[in-house]
Amino acid sequence: MEKSTGGWVNGMIGVAIFAGSLPATRVAVADLNPTFLTCARAAVAALLAWLLLLLQRERRPSLADLPSLAITAAGVVVGFPLFTALALQHVTSAHSIVFVGLLPLCTAAFAVLRGGERPRPLFWVFSAAGAAVVAGYAAMAGAQASLTGDLLMLAAVVVCGMGYAEGARLSRKLGGWQVISWALILSLPVMLPLALWTTPPTLANVGMHAWLSFAYVALFSQLIGFVFWYRGLAQGGIAAVGQLQLLQPFMGLGLAALLLNESVSWSMLVVTLLAVVCVSGAKKYA
Repeated sequence: MEKSTGGWVNGMIGVAIFAGSLPATRVAVADLNPTFLTCARAAVAALLAWLLLLLQRERRPSLADLPSLAITAAGVVVGFPLFTALALQHVTSAHSIVFVGLLPLCTAAFAVLRGGERPRPLFWVFSAAGAAVVAGYAAMAGAQASLTGDLLMLAAVVVCGMGYAEGARLSRKLGGWQVISWALILSLPVMLPLALWTTPPTLANVGMHAWLSFAYVALFSQLIGFVFWYRGLAQGGIAAVGQLQLLQPFMGLGLAALLLNESVSWSMLVVTLLAVVCVSGAKKYA
């Protein structure tokens, strides 16, 4: 019981940290190139993770673990940060947060694919309904929407779900914070040179808010949040603690309105709520 409670607490902390990722990224890409932001945040987090692993004297993962670590890195270190940074050049963070309502569904879908589970038919009913709600919202948003931004956000959600499910599966063997640390280190030989190559010619025009947002996504979104998240999944179970992701869109919309003064329309709230209902139903019958 104590372990399960700890899983819920750690999971909630991780979700709360992740809720600030999109608003912070929105601020950062106003002054920083999305590719530089993605590579630099991963490089900074990887160097800190390396130090953490050295201090804890952690044993290296086996060769058999490398494919899973590579999938995790592709999803949560490279794919989601890059796709969201590119998308947020076309849409507001409030608009993008609606798509995050499908993240638990994608995580569950990849857990089915990788874990060989057999969900009941109602799982796929709720899955299709959730996808239809989000697609319908994107189609009816009119001038406020961007096809490019919406497609990038869909891609971000898919690869992130893949990375969550794969990392959670591997965390049972390696441990929660160890998974994200090794995934970051695995990506460092690529991300660090790219960060140096894409560094802007001058950083004089980068404002303080952009640097603070960069620090947040590098330290909290890319590393600290995963320490709590993967630990929570390992302690309380992927299916149970994973449902906490349903709270992330509401937290994100609140932060977008509070910190960025972005308008949160009733349609965004309704669509987010419908997506959460669909994902909740899919989780129940998974």
